[in-house]
This record gives sequence, C-alpha cells and structure tokens, in this order.
Amino acid sequence: MKRTIIRFFKDKFYIEMTIASVLFLIALATNMLMEFIIYMLYFIIFLEIVRAVVNYIREQRVTMSLLVDAFIILALREFIVNVVKINVEELNSIEAIFESAVNYNLMILSGVILFLLLVRYLSVKSSQRYLFRDMEKPE
Repeated sequence: MKRTIIRFFKDKFYIEMTIASVLFLIALATNMLMEFIIYMLYFIIFLEIVRAVVNYIREQRVTMSLLVDAFIILALREFIVNVVKINVEELNSIEAIFESAVNYNLMILSGVILFLLLVRYLSVKSSQRYLFRDMEKPE
C-alpha cells in the first residue's frame, strides 16, 4: 500500500487525476458531459496532427502510427456524436440498420474504426523501431 502511494506521487499521476476530476465535475455541473468529451477528442486529434507535423519536420519522414491515431480518434468522435446526439431510432432487427441512414452510418463508422485499428496494428508491426529492435539486442 505504501509503495502504491509513493508511486502515485512519484509518477505525478495525482496531477492527471486532479485535472480529470475537476473537468468531470465541471462537466456534470454544467450538464455538458458529452460536449466536454467531444471537445477533448477534438483536442487530442489536434495534438496528434501537430505531433505528426513536428515529427516530419524533425525526422523528414511521416510516422504512420501518429496519423492513424488521429484518424481513429476522429472516427470515434463521429461515432459518439452519431450515437449520442443524432440517433433517436431503435435497433430492433437487422433490417432496421438498412432502413435508417443514421444506423447505416453507424455501421459504416464501425467498419472504418475496425479497419483503422488493423492499419494501426500493421503500422506498428512494420515500423523501423519494431523491426530493428530484435537486431539491436545483444545475444
């Protein structure tokens, strides 16, 4: 227990917990929880794109995982907006997916998210850091 508390303060996890707790309480008090989540996702997308541009300027190459991360977060944001804000219809059967444009859109976004996760996995597995990591280990 003592180690956990020491690690908690050593890793500065308390800062993240404090910020997250304060933002959560503000979102609850203003009854804007979904808006907070959506705007935080926008912020994360912006950060990922800035990281990709800075990485390109610094190393003169594009890191696919950073861009794929931004697109995954963008697709998740769209999915959340469609489910929470737009979708008012019920999904009672498989046919209901194709009868409603919103449900059809959600199905397509689900496929896009799964495809992007596959691309993310492949970009990590085929990255230079991952491929050359095994070669650098001394035997």
